[in-house]
Amino acid sequence: MHAMQYEIVLPADYDMDTIRTRVAARGHLLDDFPGLGLKAYLMRERGADSPVNSYAPFYLWNTPEGMNSFLWSPPFQGVVDSFGRPEVRHWTVLSYEENAPGTLPASATRLRVPVPDGIPPADFVAESLDRTPAPGAVASAVVIDPSRWELVHLTLWEGEAPRGPGDRFEVLHLSAPERAKMAAGRQW
Repeated sequence: MHAMQYEIVLPADYDMDTIRTRVAARGHLLDDFPGLGLKAYLMRERGADSPVNSYAPFYLWNTPEGMNSFLWSPPFQGVVDSFGRPEVRHWTVLSYEENAPGTLPASATRLRVPVPDGIPPADFVAESLDRTPAPGAVASAVVIDPSRWELVHLTLWEGEAPRGPGDRFEVLHLSAPERAKMAAGRQW
């Protein structure tokens, strides 16, 4: 599995209802996209929980062919046409776990953690994966970028995301055509 995210930071005075309207009109277009495990349409608004306005969809791909197909597709070209070509980050998925299958999330958190020097990466990864799901978590993924040695924890929440470290997002829509194919537990 592969994870992918691009984050489009928008002006401080940007009307974020424009993003809500865009996702309401177009979000369904990926509801049956081949190779896509899930896409969480994430947004955050400048204010108490965020220093910026941003649109930051997060994808979990069951196949690299699906991810590549999307990047060269009309739906992604629509993003490029509207906002410019974003930097697309991608990671190797270490684990994906569902705690409430079929539940639609309302919010998400993203926590980025650098893999510390002096600790074997495998030990750090094993420790990061050894967590009990928090109450209210719908699903969670742990992904790693070995070029930056950065671990990312993404958690989808049934209600409001708990306060704590990391970025908090509103989930506007969830496309999950192949969610059932994503095996629960460790992938590495």
